[in-house]
Amino acid sequence: MSREATRPAPRGAHTQRSRSGSRLRAWGRHHRAMCLDSARRLIRFPVGSLLTMLAIAIALVLPAALWLALDSARLLDAELGESATLTAYLEPHVGDAQATRIEEAIAAQQAVARTRLITAAEGMAEFQQALGLADALGRLDDNPLPASVVVMPLDPAPEAVRELAGELEGLAGVEEVRLDLAWLERLRHLAELGHRVALALGVLFGLGVLLVVGNTIRLAVESRRQEIEVVMLIGATHAFVRRPFLYSGAWYGLGGGLFAWGLLALGSEWLAAPVSALGASYGAAYQLPRLGGEGSAILLLCSTLLGWLGAWIAVSRHLSQVRPR
Repeated sequence: MSREATRPAPRGAHTQRSRSGSRLRAWGRHHRAMCLDSARRLIRFPVGSLLTMLAIAIALVLPAALWLALDSARLLDAELGESATLTAYLEPHVGDAQATRIEEAIAAQQAVARTRLITAAEGMAEFQQALGLADALGRLDDNPLPASVVVMPLDPAPEAVRELAGELEGLAGVEEVRLDLAWLERLRHLAELGHRVALALGVLFGLGVLLVVGNTIRLAVESRRQEIEVVMLIGATHAFVRRPFLYSGAWYGLGGGLFAWGLLALGSEWLAAPVSALGASYGAAYQLPRLGGEGSAILLLCSTLLGWLGAWIAVSRHLSQVRPR
């Protein structure tokens, strides 16, 4: 082994690494100290801090509630999509045995999830029960209703259902295929409109959170203007001065998110009973959606980031106007 390989590293390299480690530890200690100090400042003025957090919570509740409503509508859309069925009416001369073979041919299609055969006799029985005309229809010599096959498509999208209907009409023994997609298309258009409205409101109320936090941090900067000028005179950077205010904004945002989460939980509990009763009156077991773990984490993360961003904008704007004297 050569001497160069065994020669120890220069002393300057060790010194450089130790200095870098010291700066990193000092940076971490300052972050920790500013985080705790900003929390103590908020606790020192509880009324003002709570009012600011409550204003942030009110700005977050409406878009979060719309988000839950749209998520509920998405689940409802999926359930209703399962009822997007086609009815293939067979030719009048088709008997029960041939109708069974046609049903098997339809069920073999790749785009078909499941099928149900309704024979001519079963169709007449359902028709009599629905109209309450069993005596009058029972006097008919022949059954005028054809056999039919109810088809559940794999993909409830209107385009896929129309394509499947065209394929089924080409099968032997199928006279007509009927489908009603108007309600499904209206539901999808309403869902798209709801998503855009929720996005617009989320952006607007997010800007409201930025304004609330920015105005609060602006007042905090003005109240500590002399302190800021002093630390800047002794060489403090803008990042050093900005740090405690950024933590204050993050605390405001986190507190506002917690308040919003609590308001949403209370609102869900308050409305749960009447909404369930309304759904039961229509024969549906419907319950109000809840945030859950993932939704709660997203809400708190967004509120904290909005608070941090609002503080950063406010502090950066005012630090550019501060001139040490």
